[in-house]
Amino acid sequence: RIYRVQAAGAAATRPIDVVSLSSDKLVQLLAHPNGWYADRARVEMARRRDKTIVPGLKAMARRRDDRRMALQGLWAVNASAGLDDEFAVEMLSHSDPRVRSWTVRLLGDRRRVSGSVGSAIGDLAGRETDPVVLVQLAASSRRLPSAIGLPIAGQLMQKTAQAKDPRLPLMTWWALEEHVAGDRKRVLGLFRKDSPLWRTAEGRRCGLLLVRRLAAEGTRAGYEACVRLLAEVPGPLAGEADKRMAQGLEERADGLTGLGTGGLFNRFGTTEASALKRKKRSFDELSSGLAGHIRKRWEADRDNGFWSDLAVRCGVEGAHRYARTWVADRQLPAAKRARWLRLLRQYGEADVLPLGVKHFRSGEPTEVRSQAMEVLGRFGKPRDLAVIVAAYPKLAKSLQPRARQLVFGHLETARAMLELVDRKQVQAKTIDVVELRALASHKDPRLTALVKKHWGRISAGTAEEKLATMRRFRNDLRAGRGRPAAGRELFKKQCAACHKLFGQGGKIAPDLTMTSRKDLDALLVNIVDPSAVIRRDFLASVIVTTSGRTVTGLVVDRKGDHLAVADSKGKTIRVPKADIEVERVSDVSVMPERLLEQLAPQQLRDLISYLQGNAP
Repeated sequence: RIYRVQAAGAAATRPIDVVSLSSDKLVQLLAHPNGWYADRARVEMARRRDKTIVPGLKAMARRRDDRRMALQGLWAVNASAGLDDEFAVEMLSHSDPRVRSWTVRLLGDRRRVSGSVGSAIGDLAGRETDPVVLVQLAASSRRLPSAIGLPIAGQLMQKTAQAKDPRLPLMTWWALEEHVAGDRKRVLGLFRKDSPLWRTAEGRRCGLLLVRRLAAEGTRAGYEACVRLLAEVPGPLAGEADKRMAQGLEERADGLTGLGTGGLFNRFGTTEASALKRKKRSFDELSSGLAGHIRKRWEADRDNGFWSDLAVRCGVEGAHRYARTWVADRQLPAAKRARWLRLLRQYGEADVLPLGVKHFRSGEPTEVRSQAMEVLGRFGKPRDLAVIVAAYPKLAKSLQPRARQLVFGHLETARAMLELVDRKQVQAKTIDVVELRALASHKDPRLTALVKKHWGRISAGTAEEKLATMRRFRNDLRAGRGRPAAGRELFKKQCAACHKLFGQGGKIAPDLTMTSRKDLDALLVNIVDPSAVIRRDFLASVIVTTSGRTVTGLVVDRKGDHLAVADSKGKTIRVPKADIEVERVSDVSVMPERLLEQLAPQQLRDLISYLQGNAP
């Protein structure tokens, strides 16, 4: 155990019994070169609350020639309960910015100040230019009552010095947002149409954030406040304000996430340590005011994609009926009809299902049929998706990959699809082996037998088999030299949909540029057995919807009312959060096994030479 650390040759110092010292001696101790003694002296002052030393401490705090002693004096005055209103106002005008900053902090810690002190802090916010003081003003303004804190935030939003400190804009919004729930009327009063805040960059930024915040609150009071604020937004900003309102409405269902580990364990992850903890929020239906605002904008331009999307999403009266009319109008361009069907699929209810069945079965253009198939995928039960299986042999090739994803998500339709292969109505070679991995989650003997019959074994190999595979690959690699240029093309075909290397490729798997690519054993282990070690950020999820459909992949975006899930080919599927019944972490990597087994030995050498290279 270490009791004391001191420099070699340092003279021994005699301990000071701080508690036994007189109050005057405590004041002298504030100048001790060892800051620990100054700290202990202030603690003793706080215990004694000796008013006789306060005048001397105030004189110390007024010093302009020594910042350290000025701060020691201010802190000691506060510890001795001597920071009265008159002295506080005086210290707010001190020439040293650190003294001003600490005065603001000490006053804010009280959470309540007098009117005169509040006015003095507001005046300071108007004239202050030092970034440290401005950040402290923002931090303290959220701790003070709104009658005092909001004028301070208003002054900060008019500052042009925001760009000098990257923290100040965040702190300013933090200060403003704190008062939204408790004093909404006063907050909105800052953003009247003629307010100077709309003429400053920070004021505009906070005003638009406030639109989003009120819409995302998900309460009728929040909606009505959002409408009132939208009415005050100047004309040039109206379009951007509407976008922020739509963004807030999309975020209504998003709850706060728990505190993580700060990235401490991001390199590796396990299913036990990384179980998803999602918090959902319920929200009110739109108020009449906000619904009327959206309806008015939509009715003014019903072909506008933004307002159409918002009207259908929010269930504005007449929007769904209008969308159905346009979907049924065969005189319209197919792309426009498909867009309206997409909106119904994304934001409609189960009563949209018959519309999807109708337009999938009929001789519709590919765009419309594609969206009709998505309607079946979202709302359909296995018996409904049977129409996709029946139509599959004659389905457009561009629609077949997505059709397979949908039918493989249900046991009954997956089995019916593989029966088509067994009856030679569908060629086995047209189905990628990677897609068949999703069938393992059904744990059905008949599916397993059909897969083995037509594609061979695709399940994960045993540890012994993987070791044997690695030895065989090492032997192939020793047999010749690789060609990096040819390897680059193989990387683009086999890996780039998910992985990035030298700045090129996808983002749903680890960037390989800074990994241990030079270590051949580590490289082969990660390719042959990708599920052995999975970084926490890339753990896959298994999602089961209310219709019974299973979706497996990496969740790449949780914002808004949909989850974006990327599959092993890098393609993204959007799953409505309202449809999710179960979500769990998978212990199997999104990256499929046996990737290298389809390569010839020379191709293997080419790919590895590129992966281990130093340049693209």
